[in-house]
Amino acid sequence: MQDVLQIIEERKEIYMQWLIDLCRQPSVAAQNLGMAETAALVEKMLQEVGAQTRQVPTSGFPVVYGEMGEGERTLLFYNHYDVQPPEPLDEWHSPPFAAEVRDGTIYARGVGDNKGNLVARLGAVDAYVRARGTLPLRIKFIFEGEEEIGSPHIGEFAEAHPDLVAADACVWEAGYSDPDGRREMSLGVKGILYVEIEAREANTDLHSMWATVVPNAAWRLLRALESLKDANNRVMIPGFYDPVRPLTQADEQALLEMPFNENARREQWGIPAFNNNLSGVPLLTQHIFMPTCNICGITSGYTGPGMKTVLPHRATAKLDFRLVPDQDPHVIFEHLTEHLRQQGYGDIEVRMLSAEHPARTPIEHPFALLCREITRELSGKEPVVYPIIPATGPMHALCARYGIPTVSLGVGNVNSRVHAPNENILLEDYYMGIAQIATIIDRFPATASQ
Repeated sequence: MQDVLQIIEERKEIYMQWLIDLCRQPSVAAQNLGMAETAALVEKMLQEVGAQTRQVPTSGFPVVYGEMGEGERTLLFYNHYDVQPPEPLDEWHSPPFAAEVRDGTIYARGVGDNKGNLVARLGAVDAYVRARGTLPLRIKFIFEGEEEIGSPHIGEFAEAHPDLVAADACVWEAGYSDPDGRREMSLGVKGILYVEIEAREANTDLHSMWATVVPNAAWRLLRALESLKDANNRVMIPGFYDPVRPLTQADEQALLEMPFNENARREQWGIPAFNNNLSGVPLLTQHIFMPTCNICGITSGYTGPGMKTVLPHRATAKLDFRLVPDQDPHVIFEHLTEHLRQQGYGDIEVRMLSAEHPARTPIEHPFALLCREITRELSGKEPVVYPIIPATGPMHALCARYGIPTVSLGVGNVNSRVHAPNENILLEDYYMGIAQIATIIDRFPATASQ
C-alpha cells in the first residue's frame, strides 16, 4: 500500500480543495437550498475519478449514483450530499459555507456530516487508481440528498433499483473519535416508530368553570400516556420486548471495552443520576441494546403568557420508539393501538408519522473484523466498536434487508459539532480517512464472505 499512500501524501492539497469546493456549495434539503447544484457537482466529482454516473430521480431529491471497477466482489459506499440548516448563524465563528481552514481544522456546515466522508471516498479511489492503474473490485457509490430530512425515499430507490444496490459489503456514511482519540466504528442503528396521538372531548375549548362536569382532553391524554410506561421506565405494551435479541458474548465484550464517562455526562446535562440509578455495564446495555418509548412533546389548551382559564377539548402528543433488532415498527404500531384500546383509550387517535427498521452487522463478521484491523493499523489505537448506535438511519432500507453487511466509519472527531454551529473536522483525520478507505479497497477482495 505504500505506493497508494504516497499518492495520497502528494495530493493532499488537491483533496483538501475538493472538500472545500463541495462544502462551499450549500445543500440544505430542509430548505431546498442548492440541492440541484450540489447533485450536479457531486456527479461531476464522481466522473472526474473515473466513475460512470447518473442521477436517479426519486419522489424527492435525486440519488447520485456512480459505478467503477470490475471484479468478483462489489463494495458499496453510502453517503449523503445534503446538510443540516446552518442556523443559528450568529454562533458561527466564520460563515457556515465559507469552508475556512484554521490551524489544521476545516470549518463548514456539513464537513463532518457528511461531505468530509463523501470526498474521502473519492480521494481514496483516485489515489488507488493513480497508483495501480485499476481497481481490484467493483465499487458503487450511492449518495442521497435526503438523509437530514429522514431519508423518506431511499427505500423507494432501493426497491426500484435492486441491481444498483446489490453489493457484498457497504461502508456507511460516518464515524468519529472518542475523547482519547480512538476511532469509532458502528455496526448498526436502532429503528424508529414516530407517532402522534390525539385525544378529543368536547367539540370546542370551554370556560374552565365547566371542568366540574365536562371531560378534559389533556387529562385523558396524560392518563393514556401514563399507561405506556411504569415507574421503572419499562414499556408496558404487551409484546413490546418479545423480539428483542439476547446479547451475544461479543456484544458483552464490546460493552466492557466501550468508553463512557458517566460523571462528565451527568454534569454536562445537570442530572443527579441516570434512570433507575443505572451505572457501568448495565447502563450501557440499556442505552445501546434496549428499545425506548419517549414523549417528544405535548400540546393542549393555552400555554401563552398570563392567564386564560380554559378547558381544552383537544390534546396531542408526539412519541418516538427507538427499536432494536428484531422489532418491526409496523408490528409495534399495532401493539400500541391495541394496548390503548385494551386500556379503555380506543377513542384516542394514533397516527404513524415515520417508521424505520433497526439494522446491525455481527461484530464477528469478516468485513467488520477487516475494518477494525485496518483502523487499528492506521491510527495506532484499538478502535471503539459500537454494535449498534442508539440513533436511526436508513441502513435497513438500503442494506440490511438485502443482507449486505455494513460498517459505519469516517473522518469526524469528538468535537466535530455536527448539526451545530462551527461544525468541523481535522485535516489529519480527513487524510487518514482517505488512507483507511483505500486500504479497505485493497484488502476487501481477499476477505472471506459470510
